[in-house]
Amino acid sequence: MKIFYAFSAALILMAFPVLCEGATAEAKEPTPISFGEQHLVSSEIYGELREINVYVPKLPDWGKEIFDQPLPVLYLIDGGTDQDYFHIAGLAQLPLVNAERQPMIVVGIKTHNRRPEISYKATDPRYQSEFASWQTADGEDFRRHIETEVMPLIEANYKTGRKIVMGESLAGLFVMEVLLRNPDMFDDYVSISPSLWWDDRFLAKNAKSMLAKHKPSDRRLYVTMADEGGTMQKGLDEMLLALQQTSPKGLTVNYVDRRKEDSHSTIYHHSARDAFGWLFGIAPSEYGAAPWYLTEGAEPPAKE
Repeated sequence: MKIFYAFSAALILMAFPVLCEGATAEAKEPTPISFGEQHLVSSEIYGELREINVYVPKLPDWGKEIFDQPLPVLYLIDGGTDQDYFHIAGLAQLPLVNAERQPMIVVGIKTHNRRPEISYKATDPRYQSEFASWQTADGEDFRRHIETEVMPLIEANYKTGRKIVMGESLAGLFVMEVLLRNPDMFDDYVSISPSLWWDDRFLAKNAKSMLAKHKPSDRRLYVTMADEGGTMQKGLDEMLLALQQTSPKGLTVNYVDRRKEDSHSTIYHHSARDAFGWLFGIAPSEYGAAPWYLTEGAEPPAKE
């Protein structure tokens, strides 16, 4: 704890040299830090410019021997700079430091009118009435936006590998819907605390019949849920049962139960890292023999 306080104090003194007695250094004009690039796509579907944020990892020289090319591409729903882009792009940068898994390109797709854009129109009259403002758009339009306006941009400008889609909450519902209705659109699916309560669990209730139409494929689904309970957990239970009973050949499902350790507001970040590790993990290197300074009481070897 003393070390932490000392380190914090040192940072404060470094950041505010004018407050230090005898300080003579002058603060220089700060330089902006770039963490990706932003494309403003003219969308015919929405009739406006749409924000697309892209992070491409710059592989270090040592990484080129470990990481395969081309890089996987993560299509991140709610990927605006004021949404989930930065913390997920940070996870994509992490393996450049610790080599725990394959790095990936992150494509952050901003939702501009989130709720109606990524939820399908309700079929239940109760939901149509209660959530009337959600009926102004359709998740099918957002899917077409990705498929016809975002993906061509990415594939034309970057060297791409497997395609992953990820989202949390309503975006997690969108991920599950795409998996069921348009399974060929992505190779891998990451759905975190999906809002399967929507429309009286319509998607979960009809999952079995949708899955029965799927062709064999090499796809993976990572899904997890926090302590939301109620119809949200019930919808997931129904979905998992459908996947167990009618899973198409080649679909691998990894369900992680986080009801005991997470809430809806805490689950996303570390679940995303866990999902990436499952999808693209790299076996850790062997440490080898422990050096003398990691062995209590040991002495450095004698110099020749």
